[in-house]
Amino acid sequence: MKSIKNKVQLIGNLGNNPVLKTLNSGKKLVRFSLATSASYKGQSGEKIENTQWHTIVAWENLADISVKLFKKGCQVAVEGQITYREYDDENGTKRHITEIIANEILLLSNKKNFD
Repeated sequence: MKSIKNKVQLIGNLGNNPVLKTLNSGKKLVRFSLATSASYKGQSGEKIENTQWHTIVAWENLADISVKLFKKGCQVAVEGQITYREYDDENGTKRHITEIIANEILLLSNKKNFD
């Protein structure tokens, strides 16, 4: 288990179409939101749905593939690592961001459903 230090595996649905960005260095990245859901029964037996939203970032070839194949609503599996970063917004307020940097992404939905 020495190699499993920071590994995340998620299956969920895209909350938006991937957005491609090319940096000044020429590197490409894509960002999209991914919703994962779990349900459980509450104390009185009612079904409670818990949805978590994740920001996924993919670089270079994965960015190109993501933009071509993925659309809002499609189901994907993502494997990557969790990262935390902070920045100062335009008002000087410190903001904290949690992202998943994708190493692998697999389309689980039938692409025909999203054309």
